[in-house]
Amino acid sequence: MKNVIEKAPLADSLNDASATRGSNQIAHDSLRSRYILIILMFAYSLAYIDRQILNLLVDPIRHSLAISDTQLSLVQGIAFIAAYLIASPLFGRLVDVANRRNILLAGICLWCVFTALCGKATTFQGLFLARLGVGASEACVFPVALSMIADCFSARQMPRAMSIFVLGPMLGGGLSLVAGGLVISFARGVHLQFPMLAGFEAWQLAFVLIGLPGLLFALLVLLTVREPVRSKVMGGSVDERQYSIRDSAAFLWARRAFYARILLGVGMLAIVVLGMPAWMPSYLIRTQGMPAALVGFRFGMLVVSFGIAGALAGPWISRLLERRGYADAPLRTAAIAMIPMMLCCASIPFAPGATGALAAAAGTVFFFSLPTGCMAAALQNVAPSRMRGTVGALYSFFAQLIGFGLGPTLIALVTDRVFGNPKMAGNSIGIVCTIAAALAAWLLFSALAPYRRLLEEELGSKTL
Repeated sequence: MKNVIEKAPLADSLNDASATRGSNQIAHDSLRSRYILIILMFAYSLAYIDRQILNLLVDPIRHSLAISDTQLSLVQGIAFIAAYLIASPLFGRLVDVANRRNILLAGICLWCVFTALCGKATTFQGLFLARLGVGASEACVFPVALSMIADCFSARQMPRAMSIFVLGPMLGGGLSLVAGGLVISFARGVHLQFPMLAGFEAWQLAFVLIGLPGLLFALLVLLTVREPVRSKVMGGSVDERQYSIRDSAAFLWARRAFYARILLGVGMLAIVVLGMPAWMPSYLIRTQGMPAALVGFRFGMLVVSFGIAGALAGPWISRLLERRGYADAPLRTAAIAMIPMMLCCASIPFAPGATGALAAAAGTVFFFSLPTGCMAAALQNVAPSRMRGTVGALYSFFAQLIGFGLGPTLIALVTDRVFGNPKMAGNSIGIVCTIAAALAAWLLFSALAPYRRLLEEELGSKTL
């Protein structure tokens, strides 16, 4: 396998559709490749910090703008996710035909500016529009990263690289709480030191202080990251074929036996990933009697620690299966992880006490984090170079659409409509997440044979 991709010179415009090969080279799995991976992971983390800072400012915003909880929930949810879902396929297409580094650079600048503009809002409408901008611009990160990582790492190392990248949301989620608290405290003190800012409330300054420093990170990306030359991961040869929208649709439809299963599997997994953490704190407070502050600390630490452990364990298991001769190791790892995840979900309502419930939740977090990088790597292993952005955008689209659209809502509906008792949230988590995990397992196991056929197609061989 040819293990080298060439580094393109710095592109001058966003519409640099094909990077020309230069004298400098980036070897697969090299130190330079790892640097690009770290930059992409921190970009993902930064996006989550800017995305979640609003959750710490709910009450001051509501009182300042005189808006209802329902209006604020629209800003938190619909404004962000609607823009994200609309922009995600557009960015996926753009990633396949343009300079990916420049797309990421523009996205970082835009979401930082829109985050700061949230602090300038004086009405519900203004805050809603600024939040739309945050959601739309952050949709660039996932397709850009999946495409670039596939060109910087070998097929063997890609599951590990993808797993490191998906640590971004976990780090960003934790850092948003820590950094957000510090920024809010600092913003309150600014009024005393700078009387000219007295017209701004602390929550407004917090948005500005969180948003604008990200422009420094954008400068780092501009100065230190170059556009990798696109290459086929499996064969290593440069692949500059351009796919039109019709070509892309035809490619996916012809291989729907694989893509339909894995994308729906991603959606089922996302129901667990987004549904269980959304309602587990309420279950611990309502049914197990844990104080809210203690729930926040213990459950938050659990999500970060077990999430990181699971994400890092996935590539190790994939390599183990690969050494045992499984060519479909990344996807097989993901499919296998669905089984213990299903059992952990089913055990949540039966676990003894708060400690038992937290232990079941820890197992669930570990096993839903384990396959994320492996699934992303499996998708990129069989995607043409000029379709990696589209495939990455579809991955993110289905996860957000099904996960956000069904996960938390289904659990709430079962609690309200089936049990009619708020204290039965644990049972609702167990029912919804167990069914979703079982469907994910079936979809991913049934996708293994089509995946192997695509690997054969990519390698140009009839046997693996």
